[in-house]
Amino acid sequence: MAWLELRLGTTAESAPALEAALLATGAQAVTYRDDGDCPLLEPPPGQTPLWPNTAVTALYAAATDRTATWSRLQALHQGPLPAPHWQILPDRIWEREWLRHQRPLKFGNAFWVHNRPVKDALPTLLLDPGLAFGTGDHPTTALCLDWIAAQSWTGRRLLDYGCGSGILGLAAALFGCPQVQFIDIDPQALSATRQNAQRNGLEQCVTGYARAAPIADPPADVLVANILAAPLQELADHFAALLAPGGALCLSGILAAQTAQILSAYAPAFSDLHVEQRDGWARISGYRTLEPAT
Repeated sequence: MAWLELRLGTTAESAPALEAALLATGAQAVTYRDDGDCPLLEPPPGQTPLWPNTAVTALYAAATDRTATWSRLQALHQGPLPAPHWQILPDRIWEREWLRHQRPLKFGNAFWVHNRPVKDALPTLLLDPGLAFGTGDHPTTALCLDWIAAQSWTGRRLLDYGCGSGILGLAAALFGCPQVQFIDIDPQALSATRQNAQRNGLEQCVTGYARAAPIADPPADVLVANILAAPLQELADHFAALLAPGGALCLSGILAAQTAQILSAYAPAFSDLHVEQRDGWARISGYRTLEPAT
């Protein structure tokens, strides 16, 4: 169905009250977005910060009376309202709209990531993230993919922790990794990963999909995790238990300013830790420390 959209520019302080008034006028959904090119990266735990200039967008049924709705909004909202911007949104499958604008992404001279095959000698990892994170265009994902493309995968067992769309583990499988296990607490991420594995004909490389990573025997040879700094810091000991001695580690989702705390957390059980940065984000790679001979 078509929708009537109302967009209003406001401040972070005024946005919650404006949202409440919009919902009281019959809005079916209200969303926030940046209205002043001021990106928010990783907020502190438990906080939901807003941009200093916030665009508040409300969706109404297409037949909604604009004049009556605006009058009711003025009566409900305390203080002056910003200028309204109305438009009709045609009927579309909105969750699929990203496909129209996705561009093919090339990683080194190794492979492409796109939603359809790229006519090129290099292989294409066919990817539809669904509702999960991971299309390849974020610096954290790109940093991990560059690392994956440079590895040798023969006979190695990979654990993709926080797999999102499955892009990292599937890229490794594309390059010959014979065993990949996907872990994510979000069932929609696991669903997207399963569909992407089927899309690429890589199901035979997948050893499982799970919402938690139990200690395996034998442990993994490689672990990749592109999540956030806080959980990465908390998971350092668990990751050490999941990896075989000498196993390779690749972490991202880390702001450049957070690298010191991650390095400190992983130094006791990992060696040769290396930091690579791009656009304010970082990737940390290294190896599980070899256990001393007994």
